[in-house]
Amino acid sequence: MQGLQSARVLANHKIPVIGLAEDKHDHGCHTNVCERIIITKTEGDELIETLMTLGKSLNQKAVIYTCQEKNVITVSKERDILKDYYHIIFPEHSIVDIFMDKNKFYEYALKNNLPVPKTFTIKNLNELNEVESKISFPCILKPSSKSSEWINKTIKKAFVVISKNELRNNFIEYINYTDSFIISEWIDGPDTNHFTCNSYFNRNGEALVNYVSKKLRQWPPKTGQGCFAEEARNDDVLFLSLKVFSEAGFKGLTYLDVKLDNNMGNYYIIEPNIGRPTGRAAMAEASGVDYLYTMYCDLLNLPLPENRVQLYKGVKWMHIRRDIMLFFVLWRKGEITFNQWWKSLRGPKVFAVFSMKDPLPFFFDFFRVIKDSFNKK
Repeated sequence: MQGLQSARVLANHKIPVIGLAEDKHDHGCHTNVCERIIITKTEGDELIETLMTLGKSLNQKAVIYTCQEKNVITVSKERDILKDYYHIIFPEHSIVDIFMDKNKFYEYALKNNLPVPKTFTIKNLNELNEVESKISFPCILKPSSKSSEWINKTIKKAFVVISKNELRNNFIEYINYTDSFIISEWIDGPDTNHFTCNSYFNRNGEALVNYVSKKLRQWPPKTGQGCFAEEARNDDVLFLSLKVFSEAGFKGLTYLDVKLDNNMGNYYIIEPNIGRPTGRAAMAEASGVDYLYTMYCDLLNLPLPENRVQLYKGVKWMHIRRDIMLFFVLWRKGEITFNQWWKSLRGPKVFAVFSMKDPLPFFFDFFRVIKDSFNKK
């Protein structure tokens, strides 16, 4: 999704785009905005070899947009090998490593007095036994990293656990699909208490553009990714995000996910994402904020776009398929009516996958899910 949205945003600015993808059958590979799509591993040595071969064939240096965590890690590590062929912007790799690793970031946050939920890392049942008495319920159980086996096992990023028995059962069922688990205290509040801030920092560490939004709904429920969101003014979240990344000496794309605690009235950092676009990139563009284009112009020393200030036009962002799936789940529980859901869709919108100008990715994504559901039956 991030790669597809980024390609569309850049192509809209008349920038030629070359896509790299692992699966030629992926819905994003059916886009019409890329000049071409190269099928390759998108991490490790094969990615670097592909980028080197591609770079040597181009008549000028290209700007790299890494769109997955594994891309960020690989390209950051090998930036010196690629720098003659590509414009790349990251902070020092030691900083990348801290912000990409949930355990290291938690330790970093504590040392730097950043607001984070109480968190523990566990690798085995003995460590689980030690932690059970230190954590309150409900709590969040999530993998330290999501392997391909985890992704094949479940669509969930994390679990909301309400008892010791449920915590132990989930740990036993899923520990073979991750190196370790992270247990965090639950921050009380609805999905609408989640706020996000996207920024782009230039090589001098100056934030050239910022964009704040909030979740309205997420899939899967409670612990998933946003499937319906809107831009929102929240200067507290903006200030916190700028503080976190500025003090770390950041360069490049940043994203901070923050949640407001209903009980204490404080904001807590849920997670940072760095070095890559997020689903909010298309939302920013639809709001008149040239988020990804600013990075492109900055790296090529072109005049920066004028549209870099958020004007809060009330634009909403929607992943149609996921939001419809969520609606049926909530409707069956009696938590939403069709009229409530339909009214929420009012106003200017941009979509995660659907596009009138580029329709095929949406239909391939939709029919893939239908096909997979029949195969499981």
